[in-house]
Amino acid sequence: MVRAAFAFRLVFAALFAPLALAGCGGPPRTLALSDVATGDTAGAIRIFVATTRESAEEPQYFSGERGPRLSFAKLDITVPRAHKPGELELPAQGGGVDPARHFAVTSVERLDLAPVVARVKREIQARPAAERDVLVFVHGFNTNFADAAFRFAQIVHDAGYKGVPVLFTWPSRGQLLAYPYDRESAFYSRDFLELNLRAIARDLGTTRIDILAHSMGTLLTLETLRQASIRGDGSFGGKLRDVMLAAPDVDLDVFRTQMRQIKRPVTVFVSADDRALAFSRRFAGDKTRLGAISSKDAEIVAGLEKAGANIIDLSEISTSDRLNHGKFASSPRVVQLIGRRLQVDGGIATAGPGFGDKLGDIAGGVVGTLGSTVDLVVTAPAAVVGAR
Repeated sequence: MVRAAFAFRLVFAALFAPLALAGCGGPPRTLALSDVATGDTAGAIRIFVATTRESAEEPQYFSGERGPRLSFAKLDITVPRAHKPGELELPAQGGGVDPARHFAVTSVERLDLAPVVARVKREIQARPAAERDVLVFVHGFNTNFADAAFRFAQIVHDAGYKGVPVLFTWPSRGQLLAYPYDRESAFYSRDFLELNLRAIARDLGTTRIDILAHSMGTLLTLETLRQASIRGDGSFGGKLRDVMLAAPDVDLDVFRTQMRQIKRPVTVFVSADDRALAFSRRFAGDKTRLGAISSKDAEIVAGLEKAGANIIDLSEISTSDRLNHGKFASSPRVVQLIGRRLQVDGGIATAGPGFGDKLGDIAGGVVGTLGSTVDLVVTAPAAVVGAR
């Protein structure tokens, strides 16, 4: 048994070594608090958190282990004055935070259920009627609590999102060799995500819910929507609008069976040069990952469209992401165009010409767009491993 386990780790490490090289070493990032002067920042983002992670000591707050129930928190994160759209400016591991140059945390507050419901409800009601939306973000593999929070803050700021951001963070250990554990943790969190979405739809006075999920977080999201549909209310009381899957680490065959039950449109952002998904495919029995298809896979795309998937191909977009797994967050124009479209009542799946037709303006006019109802592209976190 010991030899078998050791051999497995060697094979796994060999498969994913290039991904590890794309990351950085050092201790896991935390949410240590900083004093921030007003002149140092370009803005501040408030994020509400629902998590299946186990509670931990400050400044970690939540670990990569599985908690027995949902926990909640509120975060305030500032955006540095020197911020460039599409970038996530963080200090080197172990280095000091300069709020003028780095994203910084000014407040972390753990909350019980009743207080968090009251706080989010107040945040929603304080907004104009057209902005009483909630954007739920579900991160991917190898992502600790701090990394998920910082990336979501960057997305919200760069998109100019006006609704209430809610981070659903599940028990990823934030370790390369913990891929199997993370995958099981995604399944563990399905019921909790469904409960959270139902509470948002029922109790908070929100107008619409949009979901943005990345990589392994798309598996969690799809499984949640599948079981919600089987229960008889996959639209969450009619509040669920857009489901956006970025670089999904999902087996194509599994996705097809999920969509038979989900029975609603989803928007999928793919890139054929996604290196993280190429290695995931090798680990998953050489089965094609949904996020790694492209416009050249015409037969596959046609079948997925019939199932309700609107595919947007970003294969020709070049960004600073070395793994091509986080192009969504690394393309400034794409990030900025998201928010403008999310403010439109029709969402991203409005039929007819729209943003999809303008993707050619990005990356020199060589971006393929697919699907009959493509209207927008969306950002997602940086690479699934270590791009911190």
